[in-house]
Formats: sequence, C-alpha cells, structure tokens
Amino acid sequence: MKTKKLNWNALQPRLLILPSMIIVLGVIIFPVIYSVITSFCKYNMNTRTLSFVGLQNYAALFKDRYFMNSMKLTIIFTIVTVAAEIIIGIGVALILNQEFIGRGFVRGLMILPWALPSVVNAVMWKWIFDGSYGVLNAILMKLGMITKPVIWLGTTKTAFGCMMVVNIWKETPYVILLTIAALANIPEDLYEAAKMDGANAWKRFWSVTLPMIKSVVAILTITKTIWALQTYDLVKIFTGGGPASSTELMSFYIHKNTFKFLDFGYGSAMSYTLAICCFILTLIYIRMFVGEDNSGGKKKKRSA
Repeated sequence: MKTKKLNWNALQPRLLILPSMIIVLGVIIFPVIYSVITSFCKYNMNTRTLSFVGLQNYAALFKDRYFMNSMKLTIIFTIVTVAAEIIIGIGVALILNQEFIGRGFVRGLMILPWALPSVVNAVMWKWIFDGSYGVLNAILMKLGMITKPVIWLGTTKTAFGCMMVVNIWKETPYVILLTIAALANIPEDLYEAAKMDGANAWKRFWSVTLPMIKSVVAILTITKTIWALQTYDLVKIFTGGGPASSTELMSFYIHKNTFKFLDFGYGSAMSYTLAICCFILTLIYIRMFVGEDNSGGKKKKRSA
C-alpha cells in the first residue's frame, strides 16, 4: 500500500492561524461557554464549586425590584439618548454640510467630545454639575435664572436627566461624523431635480436626503442602542448609581451584583438577559430597515 505524503503547502496556512485560534478559544469562546453554564448555577466562594439550580437565577430577576428598576431606567435612557443623538446629529450634519467660512475647523471641533476618553468626559461634567463649585450654577445665577445653587447630582429628579445630557453630548459627534460622510455621497443632481419640481427644503430632506442616508441611520441606530444599553463607565464615575438608585443602569447593577456581592451565577443570568435584549432590538431594527427595502423592491418588480 502507498502511504500518503504530508502536503506541507496545504498544512502551512492552518499552522499559521493556529496560535490565533487558540487565543480566540481561550479569550472569547471558553469564557462565554463558562458564563452560560454559570448562569444556571450557584457559585460557592468557599469551596469554589458550582451547584446547578436550573432557571432559578433567571426567575429571580423578575422578583428583584432593583433589577426591574434598572431595566426601566435603561430603557428610558436608551430611547431618549439614541433618539436625541440621531435627531441632533443629523440636524448638525446638514448644517455642517453647507459651504461657509471655517467649515473644516468647525468640523474638527465637533469631533472633540467623542474623542475625549469616557473617564475624562464623566469627571469634567461631574464638576460642571457640582452643586457647590459647578460652573453651571455660576452661569445660571449670573443670568438670574436661579437664586441659589442647585444640587444637580444630589436629587433623583435631576441626576438621571443630567446623565442623559452628558451621554448625548459625548455620543452625538459620532452620528455627525457618519452622517456628513453619507451626505457627501448624495449626487447634487437629485437636489436640483427636486428644486425644479418645486420641492421646498423640508420636502427635499424627506424625499431625497433621508432615503439616501437611511442605511447609515440604520447602522447608527443599532450601534448606538447597543452602546446605550451597555453604559457602565458614565454611571460609575458620574453618579455611582445614586442618589437612591435613580441612575443605576443595568450594566452597573450587573457589575455590582457580580463583583461587589460576588453572586456570579445571578450576575451571569442578568448579563445574558441584557444580551438577549440587545439581540432582539437588533433584529427588530434590521427587520424595520431591511424589510422596507425588500418590500419596496417587490413593489417595483410588480409595477415593472
């Protein structure tokens, strides 16, 4: 019998990617599998053993009023911030897309909030909203809008709103950047044809601009929603979840239960609940945006 010779040319690419595959397996795949298993177990810190409890951790989520409160706050935070970032970002991008003196300089300035590290951004705004030394109170008192300093981060009514303002200020430049890039690819002929048809500025935006940048808006909506649902560093540095858990988003509550209370099973269950929410919302967005394109394509085929 003839023995098959080893084909080194075919084997070489596999050997070259083997180190990367080992790293991916150890850093990503194994932790994911282990955390999924942990979400169905109770972890004993003394013996460092897992005991299977089934769906008990997931069932406990709906009985945990703090978790339900964090979920409600996260949903409100995500809806408000993402909507504001998309609307403000597109509006500012339309302005910066016009010809004016110093446009390049202004565009460069607009990206600075997004370029700032999240930690620096949170600390800066924490000082701005400071009740005793904050510049916001100083400006408002100079303008006569308030008579005494407001403790912005010390009351439940204002702390959550301030946190949303900080996130909108930080993340909107990313929307502006991508929208400007999308606007640059729209042919001027489309606007000229719309003007000849008597379309005003609003109709040109609704019938020409928005359809042409719809794919970019879809990507921004998906990414910004996922990022908003996972917001942790802003909560940690800006408010610490307070006052009275009024700014405690899901990511912060998950981290607190997992690493402060050392409840790894419950923390894993909450993490995968958050991951499932992100997955469902992503599917909904894709169905909304891609589904419209498919239906439009079918109608065109039928009419042809």
